[in-house]
Amino acid sequence: MASVRARVDAGVIAVLLLFVAVVVIQFLVTDSLQSRHERRVARVQAARDANSAVLQHMTDAETGVRGFQLTGDRSFLQPYDQGRVGVFASLDAAGARTTKVTTLRLLGVERTAASQWLYAFAYPVVDAGAAERGRSLSGRGKELFDAVRAANAAVDRALLADQRRVVAANRRAARLAQILFALLAISVLAVTLLLASVARRLLLAPLEHIRVTLQRLAAGELSVRAVPAGPGEMRAVIGTLNHLAAETERLLAEDEARVARTELRQAVAVALRENADPVGTARRIAELIGRALGADAVHSKISIGAADGVDVCWPAGAPSLSSRTVRDVLAGAAGAVRVVPHVQGGVAVPLGGDADCPPGLIYVVRHDRPDWTADERRLLATVAREIDHDVRQQRLHHRQSRLITELRVLDERKDAFVATVTHELRTPLTSILGYTEMLADGDGGNLSPLQQRGVTAILRNAHRLNDTVADLLLLDRANNTVGESVARVNLAEVAATVRAEFEPRARGRELTLTGEADEVWVDGDVRQLERVLRNLLDNAMKFTGPGGAIGYRLRAVGTAAVLTVTDTGIGIPEADLAGLFTPFHRAVNAMDRAVQGSGLGLAIVRNIVAEHGGTVLAESQLGRGSTFTVTLPAVEAEQPA
Repeated sequence: MASVRARVDAGVIAVLLLFVAVVVIQFLVTDSLQSRHERRVARVQAARDANSAVLQHMTDAETGVRGFQLTGDRSFLQPYDQGRVGVFASLDAAGARTTKVTTLRLLGVERTAASQWLYAFAYPVVDAGAAERGRSLSGRGKELFDAVRAANAAVDRALLADQRRVVAANRRAARLAQILFALLAISVLAVTLLLASVARRLLLAPLEHIRVTLQRLAAGELSVRAVPAGPGEMRAVIGTLNHLAAETERLLAEDEARVARTELRQAVAVALRENADPVGTARRIAELIGRALGADAVHSKISIGAADGVDVCWPAGAPSLSSRTVRDVLAGAAGAVRVVPHVQGGVAVPLGGDADCPPGLIYVVRHDRPDWTADERRLLATVAREIDHDVRQQRLHHRQSRLITELRVLDERKDAFVATVTHELRTPLTSILGYTEMLADGDGGNLSPLQQRGVTAILRNAHRLNDTVADLLLLDRANNTVGESVARVNLAEVAATVRAEFEPRARGRELTLTGEADEVWVDGDVRQLERVLRNLLDNAMKFTGPGGAIGYRLRAVGTAAVLTVTDTGIGIPEADLAGLFTPFHRAVNAMDRAVQGSGLGLAIVRNIVAEHGGTVLAESQLGRGSTFTVTLPAVEAEQPA
């Protein structure tokens, strides 16, 4: 109670401080009004000063004209020139510092009078330059200058009146502000004292009741609630407190239910991980569900495979499910808890199936408490999701095992097929190549020209077939064959060797072959690395027409050896780039142009580069050429023994 009183007193003190702040603000506002008044007075005074300057400039101009008129000496015109310019500048300055319509009108009259004096008297005297003409205008000049003086005096009187009005308005505003602030301060003080008195009378009893209620809630009486009393704000606080107590009670109940669900889920998860015996595991899970929910019976039907299924119940003597019950349960959506309509206290969750496995279910019945709460339904749905997830994983595992076995069998058959085909092809190819080369290397006297062309075609195609067989064998080899002949290789020497092979072919095809190679060393199989560059150059020559250019560049970039092969050939369509390094893949434009090839060269390049720990990339623009980039790990140069 003492602390509550202290808080109320602190509130009163705070309000009093607010009152003091109002007073301080009053002084600040008064100071602001005074500053504004001074600015307005200064503006009017500046306008008066400018008006005085107008008369001074006119007097200077009139004196200069009179001196020139009497003596004819043009040196007297200097103050005249300065004055006639300063007059209008001062008039503009005076007009810029006032907003009164009357004053502006009088300034216009003064401007008109000054202009008339200049145009009707000063300009003719200065321009005529004759004393007689000047004396004839003297009377007219005095009348016009008197008009200027009169207009100037009228403007000064108007500005003086403005200045007095500003002073009077400021006094009225200051007096009004003081009165308003005084009334406001008195009102704030009165309201503050009234509120403090009411607060001390109305807040202490409700606050004491709230304190007692909070103590009982802290002691564990979660059903206790505070009785609304006091003003509206206090009733709102008590209502919020009661709502908080209700939410706390609900959250604690949900937390207990969540703990029960978690314990059941963990127990089910442990049972599923110990899935040595599917039937025993299913019976154990049914028992856990039944005991957690207080059920009379639990039935579980689960299908793992097309022929593998588990159908258990708990307890062992529980009656079996009727076909109608199974049909009604499986008609619902998988994973959704639904009430079995014709069985009192029966709920079930359908489990998902697929094309190979029929759907399953979990059925729970409780006769003494047939109404299932939302928490119990969520618990059953959660356990059903765990079981359904585990069953799906087991199905996936079985299918993966079956697919792995089938793929292994297919791989073994493929290996056997490749070995058989290559062996069966190489044996006759050896004979065909041998006898054909004998015919081609002979004197050919017994062969007609047609027969000689046929022998040449046979020999060429037999070599192509032999190369294809060799590519198949190389593509099918194990990935660890590089390590069998690994050595430190100078890629510059490899590039020089391959270039020497391809230069005659390039000249025969009217192609320009260029190459630059820095000395870069890698660890690898020199024959396979030669094959990489050979396949890339061969591929470039196939797709580059006469007059085209082919080039390679070998350099060291950081810790990598980078080999690029470029050509100006037909290019590769963008749609074919993704499968470019796939065995037997050929680009569409290559097939349209009937370019010969097995589609194995780039796949072999990819395999060899990958076995050496590197990468190969392809970039191309259709109709402009292609660029292949091979990156390999570089090593230090081989040191002489």
